[in-house]
Amino acid sequence: MNTRSDRPLIVQSDRSLLLEVGGEAYAAARDAIAPFCELVKSPEHIHTYALTALSVWNAAAAGLAVETMVEALTGFSRYEVPANVLRDIRDLHGRYGRLRLRREEGARDLYLEADDESLLDQVSHSALTRDLVGERVNGSLPVEVAQRGEIKRALIKLGWPVEDLAGYVDGGPLEVALKRDWRDGERFSLRDYQHDAVETFHRGGTAHGGSGVVVLPCGAGKTVVGIGAMARIGRKTLILTTNHTAVRQWRRELLDKTELTEDDIGEYTGVVKEVRAVTISTYQILTYRRRKTEPFAHFELFSSNDWGLIIYDEVHMLPAPVFRATADIQATRRLGLTATLVREDGHEDDVFTLIGPKRFDVPWKVLERKGWIAEALCREIRVPLGPELRRHYVLADRRAQFRLASENAAKLDVLESILYAHRGDLVLVIGQYLDQLDRVAERLGAPLITGKTPKDERIERYAAFSSGDQPVLIVSKVGNFAVDLPEARVIVQLSGTFGSRQEEAQRLGRVLRPKADGRGARFYTLVSDETVEQDFAQHRQLFLTEQGYAYEILDAHAAVRACAEVGATRNGSD
Repeated sequence: MNTRSDRPLIVQSDRSLLLEVGGEAYAAARDAIAPFCELVKSPEHIHTYALTALSVWNAAAAGLAVETMVEALTGFSRYEVPANVLRDIRDLHGRYGRLRLRREEGARDLYLEADDESLLDQVSHSALTRDLVGERVNGSLPVEVAQRGEIKRALIKLGWPVEDLAGYVDGGPLEVALKRDWRDGERFSLRDYQHDAVETFHRGGTAHGGSGVVVLPCGAGKTVVGIGAMARIGRKTLILTTNHTAVRQWRRELLDKTELTEDDIGEYTGVVKEVRAVTISTYQILTYRRRKTEPFAHFELFSSNDWGLIIYDEVHMLPAPVFRATADIQATRRLGLTATLVREDGHEDDVFTLIGPKRFDVPWKVLERKGWIAEALCREIRVPLGPELRRHYVLADRRAQFRLASENAAKLDVLESILYAHRGDLVLVIGQYLDQLDRVAERLGAPLITGKTPKDERIERYAAFSSGDQPVLIVSKVGNFAVDLPEARVIVQLSGTFGSRQEEAQRLGRVLRPKADGRGARFYTLVSDETVEQDFAQHRQLFLTEQGYAYEILDAHAAVRACAEVGATRNGSD
């Protein structure tokens, strides 16, 4: 077998890919395969990727040609790429769009069509789909309008992702004009990649556009992409997001960047229920019900206005029940916004079918190089367990071990060293466990925000942090998303949700907005050494590796010494 030792990639017949880290071609190979492969694990020297059906279909939907994928594999592979892998990638890519869902003028039903009649035979006879289609008519299968979402869900499970070309209802008209700057009369404008994201989603208003997901890092302006889509489409819009803080941020952005007025924008939350031309709500209120046996009380919001566009903010957080409602509104344009398509519940295929496939994606490091997001240095600091805690740890079950490791009190000493080194910076301290955060807040004398913090107090504490009056802010999981703190430079992660890659993405994103002085951001994660927390941390870091970030691993003693040296240097110059 011919080998090309200078090439870093090994493609195996089970569709796994091994990528050697550190060589000259590593970064180029990583960037070439990342759009259509999933990173599985990333230890120091060899990273493992998987070529999956969904990763290929998302790439195909985003317009990546199959030959580009093949060239990436063959061009960087050390050995000859197994023939079955090349066949598989061509087969998977070719499956997207082989089945198409259309609506004929004046017809009551939709029609499922294919170039290959045997494929329609498979749909007609499969237990997954036969009850969702009618008898064949003129070479296609009728599908009731109400089954539009369900047939798409069933077909992807059958291995045939359907291309939905049935179009959309117009929705009520709404002019969303971008605001003129009072200084020079120019309208607010989108950055080039934001404009490209909007146009790729819209696709000229044809049936090919109008549903899908835009993937951009936190701090890169996903909200602006949503506003651009609203302006492009010009229809009444429902915006769904994660919490009340995000609702207020969307409202501020709309008023700041468009000519919409207060009267145009309604909020539908636990506090107030306004349905207006633009309505902003939360996933929490939509999934509220008094008892599990009762229907969701607020699902009617999906049909309570003549929506022309629904925006799903942080679509990776979309609760499973909302997929059910989304399946029923497939005739409404849908835009998903997210920093990562990773879902911890495995519902990525529901995002693909019901919200839409990935339409646009820009690697984080590309935006970093262009200055649109801050440069970030990521460090994992391994903190040993004390002798007494170690004894408790070894006797506990795995779940209890994770909590004991997460709440390791020795992390507080390291935290204080980091704060010393970053004196004068705005530092977010974030964690999973409220007892731990209470102890940290008491020790540091710093404010704490949790889910129980009243709204007015949250606003006050965020404002004090943003102004620099309170340079350290401690937050629970509420800080994972929808917190707009552009000058935050440092984040210290004390504990997290097991191996959540999506949480890692959200937390890093909190410090990625470009800083006024041009300095970079710092992301520290404190991990108890030789514990299950270390195992989960390796999985969380897959996200960092996917985006091209290198992360340093330091032991606690080395980290404390480094922080002391940096802190002494900085403080000596004050």
